[in-house]
Amino acid sequence: MDRSKKTGRYRRIYDQLAELLNPCKNQVAAMATVTAVLHNKFDYFFWTGFYLLDKGELIVGPYQGPVACIKLKKDAGVCWAGINRKETIIVPNVHEFPGHIACDSRSNSEIVVPLRNESGKIIGVLDIDSKDFSSFDEADKEGLERIVGLIYLNVIK
Repeated sequence: MDRSKKTGRYRRIYDQLAELLNPCKNQVAAMATVTAVLHNKFDYFFWTGFYLLDKGELIVGPYQGPVACIKLKKDAGVCWAGINRKETIIVPNVHEFPGHIACDSRSNSEIVVPLRNESGKIIGVLDIDSKDFSSFDEADKEGLERIVGLIYLNVIK
């Protein structure tokens, strides 16, 4: 999908989610809704979901796709890299990422977007995997960061 199509799709999804989440004040319900919408709007999203920090551990939250790892090894893999670096991570080939955690061997590329609470502290990540290599780019990064920000604006307060 070319950048302009992706950008337009993310804009429409953002508007849809803004309307859906406006009355929602429950973090789990909001994450489940975001996950469902994203997973069903992009055919290259193989696994779509959240991992949340809980007492220093990264535990699976709402997701769609094949069964996930329930707990991710501390400071390993793409999700922990996003938390530790405090930024979105795009990995074109997960098999070349040091310490990659293979919850499903069919995943080949990944993007992870940090989720922050009202004080700016990272409380988890949005994690999306694709079966294809090099699926994610700057359009995904920008669109997903806006959407994750929408969760923060509407729910986590």
